[in-house]
Amino acid sequence: MSDNRLLIAKGASEQYLLPPMANRHGLITGATGTGKTVTLQVIAESFSSIGVPVFLSDIKGDLSGLCEAGEDKPKMQERIQKLGLENFSFQGYPVQFWDVFGEQGLPVRTTISEMGPLLLSRLLNLNEVQSGVLNLVFRIADDMGLLLLDIKDLKSMLAYVAENAQEYTVEYGTVSKQSIGAIQRSLLVIEEQGGDIFFGEPAMDIRDLIQTDAHGLGTINILASDKLFLAPALYSTFLLWLLSELFEELPEVGDLEKPKMAFFFDEAHLLFDDAPKILLDKIEQVVRLIRSKGVGVYFITQNPIDIPDSILGQLGNRVQHALRGYTPKDQKAIRAAAETFRQNPDFSVEQVITELGVGEALVSFLDEKGRPSVVEKAIILPPHSLIGPVSQQKREKEYAKSPLRDKYEEAVDRDSAYEHLHKRAEQEAKLAKELEQDEEEARQEAKKARSTSSRTNSRRRTTSGRRPASMIEKMAKSAADTLGRQVGRELVRGILGSILRGGK
Repeated sequence: MSDNRLLIAKGASEQYLLPPMANRHGLITGATGTGKTVTLQVIAESFSSIGVPVFLSDIKGDLSGLCEAGEDKPKMQERIQKLGLENFSFQGYPVQFWDVFGEQGLPVRTTISEMGPLLLSRLLNLNEVQSGVLNLVFRIADDMGLLLLDIKDLKSMLAYVAENAQEYTVEYGTVSKQSIGAIQRSLLVIEEQGGDIFFGEPAMDIRDLIQTDAHGLGTINILASDKLFLAPALYSTFLLWLLSELFEELPEVGDLEKPKMAFFFDEAHLLFDDAPKILLDKIEQVVRLIRSKGVGVYFITQNPIDIPDSILGQLGNRVQHALRGYTPKDQKAIRAAAETFRQNPDFSVEQVITELGVGEALVSFLDEKGRPSVVEKAIILPPHSLIGPVSQQKREKEYAKSPLRDKYEEAVDRDSAYEHLHKRAEQEAKLAKELEQDEEEARQEAKKARSTSSRTNSRRRTTSGRRPASMIEKMAKSAADTLGRQVGRELVRGILGSILRGGK
């Protein structure tokens, strides 16, 4: 390495990655087993050696070896001698392990609010209508001054909005209870995948990723992703959130002599699979503008066509490992990959891509003026650190000495939307119970008053009239009435008889 240039590969000529051009982003592609991981390891070491911190995801566990010196094996010596590398030495690099699940490194957390409705909609695989409702829920939470920190906060807010949907329809628009139900079901899936651990506090501070050690080496932040990768949506959304946080939090710095940080996005195709246009536009914006924040983004995937053209055109530093053309679709992909390079008149790029051996690659880095160099066939340098995973004991030792353990190890659950809405529900239930008791007391008082009034009226009727008749008096009255009616009938008949007879 000379003039601070980063030697990455050697072929007919030496292939240097220039630090002032490293924030113009990059791409590492190739079929499985062709050497992409070692290339990533070599570039990460090179950045660290000039004091540039690195963030990368470790899907297979192989990259943990960056913290330990490499082994002097015959194949390594063969590669060193073949490339004519003088004074080559093995060494480890400063590493900080992270893990969303907190099992193989420092816990990585963020809050629901920091993730935001756009990325959360993508994570939950919501349709346009459901995304609109989620945006509405975020807006209501903001207007109420409620913090959405973890999943239980969002679930509580969704339930509250559903219960009060009519109240918010006029001001915010229609609130579909069916959409809220769909969001709640998606949240259950994310919880099962570990989202209940990922969402919370203390949230990751981006500045903790941009560190150097006492010797001036950039810290290599390794995200353990073997388990996280089993939930592709959570994996890709987390990395996109982290990239967005770097973009939003870091200040503008313009062109620097070297990047402030290098960010490697492995299995990058997951970021773009089934992504809605609004999200693709967001990614394109971040990639285009984050270079002015001093961050270089490097995508790792199998084929360049996995990356949308609008983003692919911004990736200036490229390493292409072998591709296999077994099917017409594969052959078409190879032609497309070959066309992305500045052609070399000495060979057919399309043909060479299929002939590359393990550790060989087609390399094209940006020159001093930011122009892509003519593509060259080259051999990637061997890494100085260990190829493959370190032992569990070594990983635990690295984790134990981390100065960030006290900051991130224990989760914090402060008052937020869940606690506020829970207290509010308790107060409303208590008030409702008190009102019910008051109404019951009022009913009892009214009933008692009616009973008292009825007894008073009864007494009044008894004292103002005659006393109640006895049984003998009732019988006598009945007999007199009967006798009176009988005498009356006989008297009438007698009178009528006299009249009729007189008439005759």
